[in-house]
Amino acid sequence: MRRHSCLLAATVAVPLFAQPAWANMVYVSNEKDNTVTVVDSTTMEVVKTIDVGQRPRGITISHDGKLLYVCASDDDTVEIIDTSTNEIVGSLPSGPDPELFVLSPDGKTLYIANEDDNLVTVIDVETKGVLAEIPVGVEPEGMGISPDGRTMVNTSETTNMAHFIDTSTHEITNNVLVDSRPRFAQFKPDGSEVWVSAEIGGTVSVIDNQKREVTHKITFEIQGLRAEQIQPVGVRITADGKKAYVALGPANRVAVVNAETYEVEKYILVGQRVWQLAFTPDGKSIISTNGLSNDITFIDTATDEPVKSVTVGQLPWGVTVSPN
Repeated sequence: MRRHSCLLAATVAVPLFAQPAWANMVYVSNEKDNTVTVVDSTTMEVVKTIDVGQRPRGITISHDGKLLYVCASDDDTVEIIDTSTNEIVGSLPSGPDPELFVLSPDGKTLYIANEDDNLVTVIDVETKGVLAEIPVGVEPEGMGISPDGRTMVNTSETTNMAHFIDTSTHEITNNVLVDSRPRFAQFKPDGSEVWVSAEIGGTVSVIDNQKREVTHKITFEIQGLRAEQIQPVGVRITADGKKAYVALGPANRVAVVNAETYEVEKYILVGQRVWQLAFTPDGKSIISTNGLSNDITFIDTATDEPVKSVTVGQLPWGVTVSPN
């Protein structure tokens, strides 16, 4: 979407329109009403609702911003949306019950967690062909990939493991035990660590990517809340690797963690059942999906304060933002 601003001067003639700028679009998958909501990140207003397949959850965007990928879990497919028209233009053979996925750094390969079949399906996004099916633990979900693209990590909810997979051989090289029901895996920008959230365990395990062992465990305490209400899910780490944000589910908060000392510095109150997170490309905002309040919250990363909540569809689950 182009935005123009008028420049007026009393004595000097200037062009009517300044150099146009592109707004970053925020795409939110709504699990219950089978839609994707499009929100303008500048105005923080809804601009479009896209009808998609059944039970959309995982959502990501191509590195050039032209194609949106959505896990239509109950349709056993990944739908492809053209972001210039907001129309579905194709699909990928995802395997059964795709829940979460991750796109390789070169944008050529999609790694998909198939929850029902205990597999990771590897897809060539250009040819739409299946490159491999990798057996993993029970109920795979979290998917993370190293910045160099050489290592992919999948978490299995019931096996309680993080599986390290060599992307060149599609073989598991290491299995690391974490706490109960791991839901998300996120590499640090320098590739040195993988952060794995455990929803029932109530922790985030920090795994050394060289040693392939847990070196730190982050816990959370919020006054007035029982421990079982604090359920870490989505994790995002800033581009400089200094700060991490963790969505805490029914605690209705996002934790701010010092990624160098592993200490929790703040809890940000957002909507109900905060699930996934995404940064805007400039890193100035992080956006949370709040499933039970049917909204998303924009958070200012400089102040770590909520700026605005925007109503989207029913049971918002995943979120991604178009690149610059």
